[in-house]
Formats: sequence, structure tokens, C-alpha cells
Amino acid sequence: MESQKKAFERHFTPQELAELWKFDESTIRRMFVDEPGVLIVGKSSRHDGKRDYVTLRIPESVARQFYERKVR
Repeated sequence: MESQKKAFERHFTPQELAELWKFDESTIRRMFVDEPGVLIVGKSSRHDGKRDYVTLRIPESVARQFYERKVR
């Protein structure tokens, strides 16, 4: 049931979170690429010599949980 809620909640792009949190987009990508619950679409670990390209969509609840873990 929890995954169904996440499927239809607001999802941020790395660029949107970068603007909100005043980080570089690449920093946001590194922070969230291995975070559970993040939607990742694309090819990673390509074997044809081209760079990996993945699209991230970060559910609002995942961003909130991440933020709460990092705030001291």
C-alpha cells in the first residue's frame, strides 16, 4: 500500500530539488541515486563505451525522510 501512495505523490526532478535546497544538480543526483524509493529510469553500467544516462524522480516523502536524517 505504501508504494501505491508513493506512485501518485509529487515527484521532484534533481533540478527542482537543487533549486529548493541550493545545491548543484549533480550533488542531488549523487545524494539520491542509491536512495530506496527513488524512481530510476534509463541505462546504467553501459558496455558500449557511452556514458550512463539515468533519469531520477524523487518522491516528496523520500526527500523529506532524507532531509530529516541529515538535519542535526
